[in-house]
Order: sequence, then C-alpha cells, then structure tokens
Amino acid sequence: MSDDASPPRVVITGLGVVTSLGLSIEEFWQNLLAGRNGISRVTRFDPSDFSCQVGAEIRDFDATDYMDAKEVRRNDRFTHYGVAASKIAVEDAKLDLNRVNKDGFGVYIGSGIGGMETIEFQARRLFEMGPRRVSPFMIPSLISNIASGVVAIEVGARGPNFSIVSACSSATHAIGEAYRELQEGDSEVMLAGGSEAAITQIGYAGFCSMRAMSTRFNDTPERASRPFDRMRDGFIMGEGSGVVVLETLAHARQRKARIYCEIIGYAATCDAYHVTTPDPNGNGLKLCLQRALKKAKMKPEDIDYINAHGTSTLYNDRAETNAVKEVFGKHAYKVPMSSTKSMTGHLLGAAGGIEVAATAKVIETGVIPPTINYEFSDPECDLNYVPNQKINAKVNVAMSNNMGFGGHNASIVLKACR
Repeated sequence: MSDDASPPRVVITGLGVVTSLGLSIEEFWQNLLAGRNGISRVTRFDPSDFSCQVGAEIRDFDATDYMDAKEVRRNDRFTHYGVAASKIAVEDAKLDLNRVNKDGFGVYIGSGIGGMETIEFQARRLFEMGPRRVSPFMIPSLISNIASGVVAIEVGARGPNFSIVSACSSATHAIGEAYRELQEGDSEVMLAGGSEAAITQIGYAGFCSMRAMSTRFNDTPERASRPFDRMRDGFIMGEGSGVVVLETLAHARQRKARIYCEIIGYAATCDAYHVTTPDPNGNGLKLCLQRALKKAKMKPEDIDYINAHGTSTLYNDRAETNAVKEVFGKHAYKVPMSSTKSMTGHLLGAAGGIEVAATAKVIETGVIPPTINYEFSDPECDLNYVPNQKINAKVNVAMSNNMGFGGHNASIVLKACR
C-alpha cells in the first residue's frame, strides 16, 4: 500500500460464538431476541460456600466435536472454546481454508485470564501429590496466548498471531487490532475475538472476595444480571468465546462472501484512575468514544445503536452512562443502548467477541436485543436501555464498547456495507 493510497476497507464475514445461549450464531441470536436467560445455579463445582452461587455456564459442549481428543486433554477449556468459536466462524463465513493464502491469514484471540482451570487443577496436584505429578502441559495450557496459537495450528494460519490481555476489553481490542492489521495491507484475512473459562472455584473466590459479583439473587438466578437497573449488585460470570472473521473488502468480494458489516472505526484508551474501579465520570471511556467516532468519520447523531458494556455493577453502569451522555449529548436519550450481558453474563475477556457478533447481527437484521431484568429505574442511569423487549429499528451505524480492570477502554464502530 502506497503512502497516499486509502487503507483497505475491512468487513466482517463470519461470526462464531460459544455461549450459555447457544453454540451457533443463529441459536445465540434468537435467544437474545427472545430475552432468554443463560444464567442458573453453578454446577461445575459446589457453590454453597461462595457469596455468589450463580453463573452463565455452557452446557452440552463437547470439545472433541472441534478438536482431536488428544489435543482436548492437553488444553484448557478456554482454548477449547476459542477453537470451537473460530471454526464456527470459518464455517459461517464459508471460508475455504484450502484456498486462503495462509501467509496472509492471522489470528488475534484475547483472554483476560487464560487457563484458570488448569492453574487450579495443577496447583492441587502439586500440593497434594508433589511436583513430579504436575503435567508437562501445564504451562502451554494456561498461558493466555495459547488459544490464539492453537487456533492457528488448527486452521493453518501463518500470519500475525498474538493474544491481547486487557481484562474485559481483550476481545474488542483484539478485533480492533486485527482491523488495523488488515488496513496495513500485510494480511487479507483475520480471525479475532476472545475466549474465557473462569467459572472455577479460584475464579469465584477471587471475584467474590472483591465483592464484584451479585449476591442478592442466588435463589432467583434468572434475575441476577440486571444492567442499569437500580437493584443491580454486581456482575454474573459467563464463559465461552466470540470470534469473527475479518477480511479486506476486496478479498471478500473476490470470493463472493456474505458481508455482515464494515468496521469503520476503533479506539483504545485508559482511565489511569484505579486498578478495578472505573473513572466515575467516565472520562477514559468518553475519550475512547470520541476517538472511535473521529476515526469512523461519524457524528454522535449518526450512531443508531450502542451495544453497552453494561456489567450490572454499580460503578461501571454509572460511568458508562456518564460517558455516553458527555459524548452524545441530546442524542444519548434517543439512541437505543442495550446490554446483552443481562442474558449471557459477563464473559470477561471474551465479552467483546460475542458483543461485536451481536452488533453485526443488529445491523444485518434491523432488530435490537433487549436489556432484560430492567425493573427499577436508576436516576443516574436514565438512558434508553431497550428494557425487556426487543425492538425493530433501522440500524446503519452501531457501536460496541468495553471497559476492563486496569482502566482499559475499547470501542469499535460498525456500519452496513454498501
């Protein structure tokens, strides 16, 4: 690409999700629109001693449907989910792996935590049975970049490959950086998103100790995740993966691919405020939204839908609302803004992957999923959160936002491709 040439346009052509609401994009999407809840009492371990006892677990998932049984044994669940979502996305994109230029095919799959289940299991073996019983596959199984590496092995992608670790912004950062990589012109196809499997005893112990998770709705799990609602009292852990296929527009058109939407803007900032609490005024996210809009060459009033970070925590929801008000002005009260975490729980480093996929479906279908469990209005969270029922709307341009521990912010702008 010459210095004076416009960068390649980048489009999304495949969507892969593995969530408590489904193992295909269509099942996931229909459940979102129906306002179905993927949250129930935790079964992966006995949660009786934990202050939060509910989560959005994945059921009926068999990793051997996507990987060789030997590789399944050698890898953590977060890698299983990442491989599955990647292969689902490739299939959805109808991408022929035998015809793709593997040197121009990259993978960026982020994770906020990586192989937490592996750490927990192998630590038990160490303390109970001694160091010789620790698996030689422990280290490559737990490191956060390994899902990206294993996906590349599975699909033969020899292009750029790494993992972004930025807590709950990881997947959106991964998709945004993949977009930049394609704009640079060295690659033609990227798999990007995030994967997480932190529903473990140590994961719950840590987050419960922080008092970050909901404790009020253990007996009614379906009501526990309630973004922007006055009765919210913490997030609910989800697990799974969201991966999308990104291509240059030229590459997608050459192979006559179905195009969901175009990526037109991306930005990343930091609050520089606190390791876990967001800037209460939303200043870091405000700057991120402004920069994403500038990169997209869009005005606030051009945005037709916002997929909110919306974690159901007191501080995050308030800070995000403040940032949107600051940037969007009067339009903040008009633009629909929903949190799909009300149904999927919070997938931490994978959250942005499934949320970008959902936002792409909004643009494709003109239907906006609701924020369920919105019962009691909060005067400090007073925007249009699409309460409890889906709505139909013409959506030409949409935005998906995420915020993470460490003050990380990420925002991506998608547009219908003409």
